[in-house]
Amino acid sequence: MDRFNAMRVFTRIVELGGFAKAADSLQLPRASVTILIKQLEAHLGVQLLQRTTRQISLTLDGAAYYPRCVRLLADLEETEAVFSAARQNPKGLLRVDMPAGVGRLIVIPALPQFTARYPLIELEIGLNDRPVDLIREGVDCVLRGGSTLDDSLVARPLCMLDQVTCASPQYLQRRGTPQCLEDLEGHQMVEYFSNSTGKRYGLEFIADAQLRLIDLPKHVSVNSADGYLAACEAGYGLVQTPYYHVAQQLKEGRLVEVLREMPPPAMPLTALYPPHRQLSRRVRVFVDWMVDLCAQSTNGFFRQDSGN
Repeated sequence: MDRFNAMRVFTRIVELGGFAKAADSLQLPRASVTILIKQLEAHLGVQLLQRTTRQISLTLDGAAYYPRCVRLLADLEETEAVFSAARQNPKGLLRVDMPAGVGRLIVIPALPQFTARYPLIELEIGLNDRPVDLIREGVDCVLRGGSTLDDSLVARPLCMLDQVTCASPQYLQRRGTPQCLEDLEGHQMVEYFSNSTGKRYGLEFIADAQLRLIDLPKHVSVNSADGYLAACEAGYGLVQTPYYHVAQQLKEGRLVEVLREMPPPAMPLTALYPPHRQLSRRVRVFVDWMVDLCAQSTNGFFRQDSGN
């Protein structure tokens, strides 16, 4: 039995949730995948996977074995890369996760630059706003906005995102356009909340060099960035969001910026990856490319008159 190959099969089954999907991903016969797992379990003397007709789940031993496999396979891959042409021309699968708006509006439109430079890297991009367990889900790198970061991960700051306060024209016709924070009395907001932490977000303004936190009444709370803006466009109140996410709506007049002289604090955008991926050539070239992308004045992250 090729133990490293068996470990690759095992980790792929865990990540994809099934023997058939793992076999297709690795381009192996499905029978070979089943045999390798049986041989691996026999070699270890434990059951790693609980198999039923409907689902695959990890046993306690499997849950303990999985992160060790991920680390060992990553170390093997990077050790081989040091002594191969892959150091100059990295290749293989790179799994990256990022907020849907960052991916859809910024990264993917610019991605041809990256793939032209590194044609042997295959990208698998997850687009969502939920926290990702990098080890459990086999993700190499994540991009995240905000300051709540995982201390167990390596963090590479990318940029500070301009944020704006806005509302729909119909809402402002009904409630009036606020010119100062005192004018917010009688207004309402769309509330954003996190499913994972339960945290709920009010409005933040920088006025007279001080941070002002303001909670307004709300009729709608949502837990996704796209839903947050959809509720704003529907007239449910004020929202605060990175500029890139509403640039098109502001340009088309579907949303209107308010209280521009008292903007929300800028939001940090950070690349995060596990310590065992720190020497990964694929991760390094992707993060370096993101740093370059964020440094470009026309990247779409910043408003053109912001001074960034």
